[in-house]
Amino acid sequence: MNGKRLILFLSLAVLFASGCCQNFNVSADKDTIISVNDYNITRKEFENEFKASAYGKIDTPEARKDFLNTLIDRKLILQYAQKEGLDKKKNFLRSIEKFWEQSLLKVALDRKTKEIESKISVSDWEAKKSEETKMMGDWMADLRKNANITIKDDNLKNAAGKDGGI
Repeated sequence: MNGKRLILFLSLAVLFASGCCQNFNVSADKDTIISVNDYNITRKEFENEFKASAYGKIDTPEARKDFLNTLIDRKLILQYAQKEGLDKKKNFLRSIEKFWEQSLLKVALDRKTKEIESKISVSDWEAKKSEETKMMGDWMADLRKNANITIKDDNLKNAAGKDGGI
C-alpha cells in the first residue's frame, strides 16, 4: 500500500475499532435486552449472534444462558482493551490491515472463480480444473499487463536477506 492509502486505511481502521464497543444509540431503547456499561444489545443483535454461534446449534434455555454470559464477557474484554488503548496500537492496526487484505483477497478470488466456473462447460474434472487454471492465469496476466508496476532493484536488494537478492 502506498503511504496515503495506508494512512487512510489506518484511520478508517481506528474509527472502525473505536466503534466496536460503542453503541451510537445509547438511549434506553425498548428493544434493548442487554446493557454492558454503555453498550446496548438489541433482541435482533442477540438472536443473530446466537444463531451464528456454536451455542445456536442446539437452541435450549441453557445454551442461550451460556451464550449470554459469553457475550457479556466478550463485551467486557473489548471495553477493557479499548479503555487501555489497545485498539490504537500499531500491532493491532497491522492485524486489521492483514485481516482486511486476506478477506478482500478471498472475496475477489471466490468471485472470479465462480465467474470462471460458470463459463466452463467441460464435464471432465481434470479438463475443467485445467481450463480453470488457464483462465485464472490469463486473468492474472491481464491484471499485470494493465497495471503500472515499478520494481526498484536497488531498494529490493537492500531489503533482501543476507544473500542480497530475490
